[in-house]
Amino acid sequence: MTSVIRRRAIVSGDVQGVGYRVWTRGEAQRHGLAGHVRNLSDGSVEVEVEGSEAAVTELIVRLSVGPFGSRVDNVDVEPLTPASTLGFGIRR
Repeated sequence: MTSVIRRRAIVSGDVQGVGYRVWTRGEAQRHGLAGHVRNLSDGSVEVEVEGSEAAVTELIVRLSVGPFGSRVDNVDVEPLTPASTLGFGIRR
């Protein structure tokens, strides 16, 4: 049985207005992950992601690269308690 983990990542840099949230949702869905992505008022992006450790780790690595047109300066990650979330969405 694969253990489920949840992580919160704050991504800073040029990550708003460049399709970062839509790209993140696609990457998360491609890896079978649950959670959400949203812009924060300070210009960063918050990603909460839940799933297998391997898939969550892979997404976090991808977050540090981002989509074409973005520039990621930093990704701060913290562990969260899994919440049995279903699906992955974009929040406002």
